[in-house]
Amino acid sequence: MATMAHVTTDESRDSLTGLADGATARALIDRWQQDWPRDTIACPIHAMLISLGRIDTVNVAFGESAGDGALVEVAQRIRHFAVDELESTAWLAARISGSTFLLVSRQQCSRERWQWLAEALADAIAMPIANPEGGASLRMWPRISLMRVTQNDGLDRILDRLSEVSARMRVSQGQRIDWSTGEVARSGRSFRQLEADLLAAIDNDEIEIVFQPQYALEDDAMIGAEALARWHHPEIGRIGASTLFQIAERADHTAQLSRHIAQRALEQAVHWPPELRLSLNITPADLAAESFAMEFARLAERIGFPLSRITLEIIEQVLLGDLDRVGHVLDQLKVFDIRIALDDFGAGFCNFRYLKILPIDCIKLDRSMIDGVLEDERDLAVFRAILAMARALDLAVVVEGVEQEAQRALIAAEGCAYYQGFLRSEPMAADDFLALAKA
Repeated sequence: MATMAHVTTDESRDSLTGLADGATARALIDRWQQDWPRDTIACPIHAMLISLGRIDTVNVAFGESAGDGALVEVAQRIRHFAVDELESTAWLAARISGSTFLLVSRQQCSRERWQWLAEALADAIAMPIANPEGGASLRMWPRISLMRVTQNDGLDRILDRLSEVSARMRVSQGQRIDWSTGEVARSGRSFRQLEADLLAAIDNDEIEIVFQPQYALEDDAMIGAEALARWHHPEIGRIGASTLFQIAERADHTAQLSRHIAQRALEQAVHWPPELRLSLNITPADLAAESFAMEFARLAERIGFPLSRITLEIIEQVLLGDLDRVGHVLDQLKVFDIRIALDDFGAGFCNFRYLKILPIDCIKLDRSMIDGVLEDERDLAVFRAILAMARALDLAVVVEGVEQEAQRALIAAEGCAYYQGFLRSEPMAADDFLALAKA
């Protein structure tokens, strides 16, 4: 775990979700408060308590294994959200009890931005969850309590204050975000306003494309980069890729945003050394269009970037719809010699049938797959089992989230081929990446 992305001590973890537990959260908050210089402003800690409704209903209707699976998926969504939106600050996500989670961050943050982050996280959690028992998808309904932590607030007081807010929201129908002061921030941008802002940002080319370098484990040579989107909103601040696409989906402009990102990334990558590959994320909206493969190929050819050097990454959520249609579009992309990667592998309920019937060349292991491999024999056993499966299916493996030299050494010894993570490089601007690639 990187100090820039999230913070770890000799932390203990929740056995179900892999997040930190309450003891780790307590130790971290105490350390943040003690280490903050006393001659400066108060330590800027913000907290949100995420309480899930309907988990008991899920347990009764589908069984406790489905409920546990839903909690694991929610934990992964919280983790991914924090990585995306809080990447340059210190943060920690913890499971406090049952269906209650805590996210804390040490950062200078306006009240409006912290509330907006809670709204975005609530939307991410509320998206459908694949039912591991089969049948209808599951939905969780979060309530999120917010507060700014003072230097006198230990974990018990933080949880007491946030739990009071959560209880108040359960009584009031329809409310899902509230502050411990009882006053929801009224200023700032609503999602509806952000939808209009986003369309203007696309038109004005204000969506920044950054590149996360990828490396070969054999010789640590750079092999390419994954293109990621960032939006620096003048009021909200930095908005990461996942939330950016949430906003686009509300405005029904996901395909437009995806094409904009792909075009800008390809225009930058055309200047790269010829041995480097470009990885791009594609969305359900992309794969819903029968003409996507042909239109994407024409875009790349017009810009002049070879299709054989492109990897398109899909996540499991893309596959929850019409699997036959998705397979047809992926087959078309393969005709153009484009590689297909299954992203965030291990973060959700990956159906291994996908690996059997879809033309996938590579799996990208979610960062949660290596979080505990150095300390936990069970985590290491799961990691080795996935690698064995990948070798049996002749799939390349990229490991995401490598942030310690010991992690890099271990995955190299286990026979992984590629990795990316803060150990070598954070996502960087296009000019910086080009300079690094040509160095």
